[in-house]
Amino acid sequence: MASGDSKHTIVLAQFTQNKNTRTYIDYENLNLALDGICQLYEQKLKLMNPHLKNITYDIAELFNYIDALGDLSCLVFSPSQNAYVPHNKEWIKTRVFEHLKKLAQS
Repeated sequence: MASGDSKHTIVLAQFTQNKNTRTYIDYENLNLALDGICQLYEQKLKLMNPHLKNITYDIAELFNYIDALGDLSCLVFSPSQNAYVPHNKEWIKTRVFEHLKKLAQS
């Protein structure tokens, strides 16, 4: 595991433009957070398609979901700064792509 992958991560999500949909999800490391973001989309797909046993999607659909969220950001702990560093949707999409690519290659 790369050093950045072992850092505690908090995902901040707002599912619609309504601020009442804000929530956070706490993860032990960045890889789990990236998996969790994918799982948020998969849960939405399951709710929209309850009759399907298997749901598939491509990276473009996942990115469209991320872009459509009211807000999505990650706070990744930086031991050198002893603080959480914020990251936006574009950073998340880059990391999700890299993460899924690694999973597909293993």
